[in-house]
Amino acid sequence: MSSMLDVFKIAGSALGAQSVRMNTTASNLANADSVVGPDGQPYKAKQVVFAAKPVDGSADAVGVQVEQVVDSAAPGRMVYDPANPAANTDGYVEMPNVNVVEEMVNMISASRSYQANAEVMNTARTLIQRTLSIGQ
Repeated sequence: MSSMLDVFKIAGSALGAQSVRMNTTASNLANADSVVGPDGQPYKAKQVVFAAKPVDGSADAVGVQVEQVVDSAAPGRMVYDPANPAANTDGYVEMPNVNVVEEMVNMISASRSYQANAEVMNTARTLIQRTLSIGQ
């Protein structure tokens, strides 16, 4: 049996998950032109994997959690730049596999989801306040 207060836990879990998604998108966009990542290899775009998570063990109230952040399996872009120190013997540099357009769409989607869940919390707060004011 879920309570009205579970709304805050569910929406809060979504706010946290979407925040991780936006941070991941920001990292991908920031490194869209990074030739070398932290491991010395071309940067690989990251993707966030979400999973449903019951709130307080209740089957009625299901929030979301970040299951993992994985590297994208898409191949890197090969750019001809023989003057680049990272170029191979044919003069090509492997660039990150970040698709800027997809990342922008992902960022907008995460932002809208974050806003929607914040609005859910605001609406629930208003309902509780109105309920408490009944009989005053």
